Amino acid sequence: MTPQSTAIPQFVMDAIVGGRPFKNKLSMVVLSGDYDKVMGAYIIATGAAAAGMDVVMFFTFWGIKAIQKDGILTGKSLFGRMLGLMNRGGLKAIGPSRLNMGGLGRWMFKFMMKKKQVSSLEDLYDMAVELGIVMMPCEMSMSVMEYDPKTDFKPNVTEPVGVATFLEHASESRVTLFI
Repeated sequence: MTPQSTAIPQFVMDAIVGGRPFKNKLSMVVLSGDYDKVMGAYIIATGAAAAGMDVVMFFTFWGIKAIQKDGILTGKSLFGRMLGLMNRGGLKAIGPSRLNMGGLGRWMFKFMMKKKQVSSLEDLYDMAVELGIVMMPCEMSMSVMEYDPKTDFKPNVTEPVGVATFLEHASESRVTLFI
């Protein structure tokens, strides 16, 4: 046996961080609340979960719209209510990052995707729930934007968490993404 054959393979060394091996896990920050970016986030997350990976999604700032219940207004203070009015969330209200054109762009994307038999955002959310994807709202963003964790979020969203909780998940994940 040569000395090289007893060495630890490089892929094993690459899989060790701070003495801990990576898990077969995807951790994702969802910062954007734009239709196309949220769609991409849910497609990647459900694809990873379907392939057997554990998946954690951390929703922060505008990304919180992707886990907000449809048709509700948020905020308690004057500025919070104004923000809630301007930033109506929920998957049905999300518009594309470009060419929204007063809602026409959102309608066009939904129409074209349905015609091509692409899953809707609502279907992807339901699939994420079925696949056991962990969806965590950012405590700080939620507080600043005046979301109520008891009434404003879809079912299966965890209690709000801080960035340290997300970083713990990310530190043990084979893949970490920011969308």
